[in-house]
Amino acid sequence: MTDLAQRFQSVTQKIEAAARAAQRDSSSVHLLAVSKTFEASQVEAIFHKGQRAFGENYVQEAVVKIDALKHHQPQINWHLIGPLQSNKTAVVAEHFDWVQTIDRFKIAQRLNDQRPAHLPALNVCIQVNVDGGMTKSGVDCTASPEAALALACQMGGLERLVLRGLLAIPEPELDIAKQQAVFAKVKAVFDFLNANLDASHQLDTLSMGMSADFAAAIAAGSTMVRVGSAIFGERQYAA
Repeated sequence: MTDLAQRFQSVTQKIEAAARAAQRDSSSVHLLAVSKTFEASQVEAIFHKGQRAFGENYVQEAVVKIDALKHHQPQINWHLIGPLQSNKTAVVAEHFDWVQTIDRFKIAQRLNDQRPAHLPALNVCIQVNVDGGMTKSGVDCTASPEAALALACQMGGLERLVLRGLLAIPEPELDIAKQQAVFAKVKAVFDFLNANLDASHQLDTLSMGMSADFAAAIAAGSTMVRVGSAIFGERQYAA
């Protein structure tokens, strides 16, 4: 077994263990393998081990990999988990299956309008900010979840998008109790939206938790953890 395969197996086992510790069914937690900066060949190796969902932060880099692995579609699913500028919405609408970082209606509207008719509706998440104030990416929910609800309601009329849930990227924190406290705030926003959206628009995806804190996220109710370095190894960024 290769090092990559061993790391992938280790991560899946740790996710299952965290789910058991939280008294949850392990099938309720999905792994998003974050493949940014890694080669298409490494993505394909994990695909052949059974992984189907991959997260990318950089649009142009992702498109190269998506095109290289298009022979695996529709089994492989691509999620954008990095910031999205309005001038890149068209290419994202054409290539991705999910966009998890929507924080304003303008981006949602453009994705909706630019989603090709031959593709299924684009799955999307609203990015929320519960711990970093106004300067951090995401809809500001530090004081109240109302802004996230307002955006969700606005997006309800966009027929080429399906609002699936929320994404959160808290500040790094080593203390497990503090990790859990922040994730609990995100879960509270998630629950608030579901309590205030009609039955036909209920959310099912809570994307939170990464390599260093996914156990705490799972304990708080995460349904999707985004893990990169623990699977692929340390990233090598261009100088």
